[in-house]
Amino acid sequence: QVQLVESGGGLVQAGGSLRLSCAASGRTFSRDAMGWFRQGPGKERHFVAASSWSGGNTWYADSVKGRFTISRDDAKNTVYLEMNSLKPEDTAVYYCAATLGRIFSNQARDYDYWGQGIQVTVSS
Repeated sequence: QVQLVESGGGLVQAGGSLRLSCAASGRTFSRDAMGWFRQGPGKERHFVAASSWSGGNTWYADSVKGRFTISRDDAKNTVYLEMNSLKPEDTAVYYCAATLGRIFSNQARDYDYWGQGIQVTVSS
């Protein structure tokens, strides 16, 4: 059974940093793109960042460029999201996801496996 489990969320003040981790089990994703999405209260799920297999290419939503960094350690089957200079508008549930057979996608519908989500709250 494939599982993606996020960790590292929590409450942080504006300007602070958090590092999210997503550990995969049941399957290796070293040849698949992995991404992060987020969903704020009453909002749709939006793309945040994605990494191609081996981390050779990365993509970011405009709202997080220069502040967030996605990385992956395929030996550990884990993907990370380093979040710096956090803003209250970054408050959301963050989801890790994996898409099979794709180099990249920023569309939630293209992702095949999802984590359960983890809350990130940024106070002003």
